[in-house]
Amino acid sequence: MAVKYIVNGKLVLPDGIRAGAALAFDDESGKILATACEVPADADVIDAEGAFVAPGFVDLHIHGYLGEDASDASAEGLRKIAYGVAKNGVTAFLPTTMTVAKAQIEAALCTVRALKEESRTWAGAEILGVHAEGPFINPKKKGAQAPENILAPDAAFILENADVIRLVTLAPEMDKDHACIKCLAADGRVLVSMGHTDADFDEATAAVRDGVRHATHLFNAMSPLAHRNPGVVGAALASEDVSVELIADTFHVNPGLYGIVAKQKGDKTVLVTDCTRAGGMPDGEYELGGQPIFLKGIECRLADGTIAGSVLKLNEAVRNLLAYTALPPHEVFKMASLNPARAIHADDRIGSLEVGKDADVILVDDEINVHLTVKRGKVIYDARA
Repeated sequence: MAVKYIVNGKLVLPDGIRAGAALAFDDESGKILATACEVPADADVIDAEGAFVAPGFVDLHIHGYLGEDASDASAEGLRKIAYGVAKNGVTAFLPTTMTVAKAQIEAALCTVRALKEESRTWAGAEILGVHAEGPFINPKKKGAQAPENILAPDAAFILENADVIRLVTLAPEMDKDHACIKCLAADGRVLVSMGHTDADFDEATAAVRDGVRHATHLFNAMSPLAHRNPGVVGAALASEDVSVELIADTFHVNPGLYGIVAKQKGDKTVLVTDCTRAGGMPDGEYELGGQPIFLKGIECRLADGTIAGSVLKLNEAVRNLLAYTALPPHEVFKMASLNPARAIHADDRIGSLEVGKDADVILVDDEINVHLTVKRGKVIYDARA
């Protein structure tokens, strides 16, 4: 056993922050051994230098980064994404496919299947599986997704690939009698999310009753909250069973809503990036789902002006929540770590700094700049080196 201690930091635990408390982990087993513990005089220490010592971030919705896209079905591309987002504090993620041709989705699933185990030990974020955003969506709310690739919800296809699909986004109103939703809910392996949907409040509420437990990028590409028809947004906010994604880039959702959502949804609030291949790249023209997209600043759009994903980094999302709300820091960190892990039932192993869990740990300063990323006890990014 090779025990290391992170000292002189602000330890971010599920119930609060412990300034000056130490964290012990075994860099061989990759597990957390103790929190808020005593440090032996001869210990092997990492000095946090006053930074937050937080759980690694978990991104449930990210299409790409650094010019690469999950739907390309490229092993090298996924590796590049995984290594790149580690610099943003991400230690685990769901590469997210979109409404492309079914054969292309199948190829992407095969690529993830081949890399999933390897990703647990490589020097990048771990691939937990796939978020299949579509192709089971409503053309009226397709957003930046190509309408010719939209299909009716298909439970058999999802279950055939449930070894890698952890989350699927679909439009409940396109699912006759909610047969797909009910089938997936009964199986239990895949989190069912409503998104890219024009369902009204009653339809969305029925879908939740039938097994929907998540809402994809709340407010975006769904029927809005109105006082006579609360829409999908209203159904998602009203249900205690539904977790909600929030793209907190200050563009997709007005920052004035961040605190309102967090107050209503609590631990069901999940920060995501919805990042495209334009993430980490200069302004210019890129591609998303076979369509050209144009990046200018923080805005990604199709030629007709339709919003097309983001270039958000998950540490930036945390920074924005802290800047625009009065929420305590430990609650905001949970939105990017424990809450997403819990949504896909991975919180037994990741998402918080608790004894027995993987030593996925990040050091971030008060501006949420990432200084160090540790995954399963191994340093995978060190800005201080």
